[in-house]
Amino acid sequence: MSLPTLPVDKALTALDHRIEAAVGCSVDQLWQHRERGLLDEPSSRLADAHRGLVRAETSVTFYRFMLRRLASGRFPVDQALFARIDRTVGRLQKAAAARDEHQQLVLAALGPVETMRAQKTIPEGAELRAPDFAALLAIAQGAKLHHHLLTGRLSVVTASGVRVTPSTLERLEEAGLVTRDESHPVQAGQPVTVTDVGRTTLAGVRRPGIAAAPSSPQPGAWPSTGRARS
Repeated sequence: MSLPTLPVDKALTALDHRIEAAVGCSVDQLWQHRERGLLDEPSSRLADAHRGLVRAETSVTFYRFMLRRLASGRFPVDQALFARIDRTVGRLQKAAAARDEHQQLVLAALGPVETMRAQKTIPEGAELRAPDFAALLAIAQGAKLHHHLLTGRLSVVTASGVRVTPSTLERLEEAGLVTRDESHPVQAGQPVTVTDVGRTTLAGVRRPGIAAAPSSPQPGAWPSTGRARS
């Protein structure tokens, strides 16, 4: 029985959320940036390793599906069924072992990217990049942090329709520019509002250290999640 071609971009891995937090975009966007040659070397290695992990996870999912199908009651309970179950279990074990190996490769590639992200996190009074300024402007129009029950992913949806990544939200929070209302459950949506410092930044009265938007993207920087409205 051969393994069919499955849509690997539909598979989720246990590391997706951590990867998205490190790179500042979705894993789908990470792959797109890789294909377009927009990534630096550490991020390219991470994208390649993640692609391999997704394929391995797809194989695990496939053989789990086959086991459920064999145990569904659609086949006679005989020695032929037992043999098919044994073969499928063996293949599932190999797929799981391969998945674990790919997961270690992803973790090895993820470490340097997380280190770079930690170094770029905006401390209070430090430089605010153009994409973060655009995200701050979108949040000022109204925003909520949501937790997707099926995928487990966090996302910030603004009133203008711009989606802000959790990593961008975290940077803005650490810089004291936005705050979340944690009295609301994240499953129902936590309101995200701009602080007095954030409003001052948007008004053009910049704090010391808040730099104007660069005229060209810096190496390794991610594209803006949305355009600020005029």
